[in-house]
Amino acid sequence: MTRLLLIRHGETDWNRDRRIQGVTDIPLNDTGRRQAAQTAALLRTILPVGIPATVVASDLLRAQETAAIIARELGLDEPVLSPLLRERAYGEGEGLDVTEFMARFGGHTTEVPGAESPVALRVRAIEGLRRAIAQSRRRTGTAQAALIAVAHGALIREVVAHASGGDFPAPGQRLINGSVHEFLVERDRMRLLSFSAA
Repeated sequence: MTRLLLIRHGETDWNRDRRIQGVTDIPLNDTGRRQAAQTAALLRTILPVGIPATVVASDLLRAQETAAIIARELGLDEPVLSPLLRERAYGEGEGLDVTEFMARFGGHTTEVPGAESPVALRVRAIEGLRRAIAQSRRRTGTAQAALIAVAHGALIREVVAHASGGDFPAPGQRLINGSVHEFLVERDRMRLLSFSAA
């Protein structure tokens, strides 16, 4: 059994300016670094006592930085990086502000030229998390473990929808930077325990 804590990376300048990032590799800003430290403080209160924890992150810089801050604050090993946990590639939408993106393409779940589909994103995300959980179990050598996974908004939305049978998130609900979403993973079953949205 694995307690999965799926975390959205801290703020970047593009988040602040409401621009679509996708796989464009934007670093955290100072607010994002503070959010990562605040998330670590929250995790300290909710991580199961006596159960080993490991950290994995998307290999995009904003997730790497967030995960490194969290690992350091919690005294855990350096994060393992996984390209499978990258944000959805938004193709022609990357770099646009949200208003222009919505005007041109109609929403985050629609098809955008050159973009990864939401279905493909969900399949990739679930596979990436399954691999990370298996690797975490091998590293800790225990049947019970906690995995802290730092990823991105669109990816987390797909995982939440998968684990909740489509009940969450509601259309238009935003996942805030630094938010924590909890799951219980037993064998191939993933159950949503808590979901945080603006």
